[in-house]
Amino acid sequence: MDKVNILGVKVDMVSIDEAADKIMEFLDEDKVHAVFTPNSEIIMRAYRDEEFCKLLNGADLLTADGIGVVYASRILKKPINERAAGYDIARKVLKKMNDTGHKLFLFGGKPGVAEEAKEKLLIDYPNLNIVGTRNGYFKSEEESEIVAEINNSGADMVFVCLGAPKQEEWINRNKENLKVRAALGIGGSLDVFAGRVERAPEIFCKLGLEWFYRLLKEPWRIGRMMDLPKFAVTVLIHGKKYKQD
Repeated sequence: MDKVNILGVKVDMVSIDEAADKIMEFLDEDKVHAVFTPNSEIIMRAYRDEEFCKLLNGADLLTADGIGVVYASRILKKPINERAAGYDIARKVLKKMNDTGHKLFLFGGKPGVAEEAKEKLLIDYPNLNIVGTRNGYFKSEEESEIVAEINNSGADMVFVCLGAPKQEEWINRNKENLKVRAALGIGGSLDVFAGRVERAPEIFCKLGLEWFYRLLKEPWRIGRMMDLPKFAVTVLIHGKKYKQD
């Protein structure tokens, strides 16, 4: 797959459908595949943190979750055709898994969220094989227990919804011991699946203003949102220093 190097993070130039197809291909391979969906904020973190940048680039699939990442690719003359958000990719994957019988484990969110997400997802995808759920609140010494729970469930795929960078670090730290074929770090998707968080209306998504809708709903995010203009300026000034293979 072709990639665009955005401040050191090598993002795959894939659409939502292409990403979902690739993830389904991973299920036929005998290894754990890490899938991350970095937005502007995550790429800025990687720009400041070399180790985190290496972690992201070690993934089997990196998609552009954020209109800012798409705009950055255009500035760098390697345009990504569309934003491939983790939630949208997950929806496509769920639809495919509904027909294949592959097993899914839901990991993350506050207590009760994963179970609620399972109930709602089974309404949309009645043949979906969800074999386990686990909330995202745990101590470090419980990680091996969580990995064992996922492995014992027989899951082929796990949705890891711990928020960035915790989910990416968790997957990277545990992927050698996981028996799943694909581990997707998809942020707050479980909250949306469960109906606890409302996703931005389609018009906001089409206009690339989902971040603005989230800010209106959650004004406490303003501090984190300051990375968006910093990201744009950094790409404009330093983006072309990174080699585009």
